[in-house]
Amino acid sequence: MRIKVGERWIGAGEPCYVIAEAGSNHNGSLETALTLIDVAAEAGADAVKFQGFRARTLYPKSAGKSDYLGDPRSIYDIIEAMELAPAWLPRLAAHCGKRGVHFLCTPFDEEWVELIDPHVPAFKLASYEMSHLPLARAVLAKKKPVFASTGAHTIDEIKPLLDLARATGNDGLVMLQCTAAYPTPPEAVNARAIVTLRDATGGLVGLSDHSRDPVIAPVVAVALGASVIEKHYTLSNRLPGPDQKFAVEPHELRALVKAVRDAEAVLGTGDKKLQPVEQELRQFALRSVFAVQAIKKGDAFSADNVGVLRNGVNAPGLPPAAYPELLGRRAVRDIAADVPITAGMVEDGAELA
Repeated sequence: MRIKVGERWIGAGEPCYVIAEAGSNHNGSLETALTLIDVAAEAGADAVKFQGFRARTLYPKSAGKSDYLGDPRSIYDIIEAMELAPAWLPRLAAHCGKRGVHFLCTPFDEEWVELIDPHVPAFKLASYEMSHLPLARAVLAKKKPVFASTGAHTIDEIKPLLDLARATGNDGLVMLQCTAAYPTPPEAVNARAIVTLRDATGGLVGLSDHSRDPVIAPVVAVALGASVIEKHYTLSNRLPGPDQKFAVEPHELRALVKAVRDAEAVLGTGDKKLQPVEQELRQFALRSVFAVQAIKKGDAFSADNVGVLRNGVNAPGLPPAAYPELLGRRAVRDIAADVPITAGMVEDGAELA
């Protein structure tokens, strides 16, 4: 199965699609957002993704504080301070185009779906929005590919989204294994769920990774068949903001993309065939039957005068499988030591070839 995002195919036989998740790590600065795009492009990512949300459509003002953030402000105030300005969208999309990466932006309400639709080749549904079916319907109805994270959801809770995708006629849904913990401990990444998702959905799958290590989880995911990798990144872990500390830094994002591409190269096509790089040693090191001492015409071949040796630079003789049948037959001409035994040297040798 393959889907197309812009001019880029994703799926069987295609390179893994790497989404560099800038999120809200712009900290309210357009210049920082543009620099984040530059960093992702230089790292070799396929897409840069921001987040389009408004505090008033995410939380009630009574939502209180989030313990894990360790921030004295209410979650409403934190979110409000992180909002991306809709006026940035054309500039961000244009800069992504200039740098050769896709511009993506996660909508967190239906108005944001409409705002970003003209600018993106695909949509992203965040983990907590995956089961927000009215929002999911608005996204799927755009008939563009949709990457859906599955953090904090069970396999059964994923099925309504699959049903909705079928109902809206959108066959471009890609389910991403995700653990909604920031950062995610390695033992909680549960990368094997990628296989579970593929078996359950029959579609393309990937990993939205919140672990701190830049390489291990993405490489494992690629080995398990992930078509998409998403990873948060930042200009510096020292910057303020809830997503900065667990995001990878620019040099780590470069390492991630390189590791994914190296892993793809190592995985290969899966066809078991002779590789071009094996050809020389195949000729040199495979074995055939040799005279291990001089043999006179009429002598019987025996374990004393023939053996199965590697060819080296010699043209191959009889294959090793012919050795047992060779013993006891007679030479039809003189044979020097260290010469490969061919069918023409053996009485009734045609039977051995």
